[in-house]
Amino acid sequence: MEKIERLKRELVYKGAIIDVYKDYVKIPNGNIAEWDYIGHKGAAAVLPVNEEGKIIMVRQYRNALNRETIEIPAGGLNSIDEPTKDAAARELEEETGYRSENITYLISVVTTVAFCDEKIDIYLAKDLVKTQQNLDEDEFVEVEEYELDELCDMIFKGQIVDSKTVSAILAYKAICGQKG
Repeated sequence: MEKIERLKRELVYKGAIIDVYKDYVKIPNGNIAEWDYIGHKGAAAVLPVNEEGKIIMVRQYRNALNRETIEIPAGGLNSIDEPTKDAAARELEEETGYRSENITYLISVVTTVAFCDEKIDIYLAKDLVKTQQNLDEDEFVEVEEYELDELCDMIFKGQIVDSKTVSAILAYKAICGQKG
């Protein structure tokens, strides 16, 4: 494959969560293409599993889809230097009202490789301790519990489509399968 070369990147919009750029790229046929690029500071997510083996999920409205979704707790990093494990622990408590001292790395995903560099490190949380939800002013989140097989069925029925959530659930199922 011939080399593709980025010639220039121009900032089009600077936002609170993302920055939007126009990239000028020399493609193998010699032409210059304009590609959109979204820069993201990164995020962390957590798959919380309670003592009964149920997975704690959050239901919330997502404006991009104009509907509610069922997801694992997640959020952006407060800074590019924030350890993702710390962010995952923070989001766990903020969104679900649980905390854990038993948080281990599960998997990483890059959500939309065609135009965005958002990387989410996903963790597994066990030994949950009930605290209190501490939502941001613009967050409205319902906490729900599900069996692993129930969530897998929801994925394959198209009811759960969020990439970080799908990846986390299927990775966790694969780990559970290795133990049995």
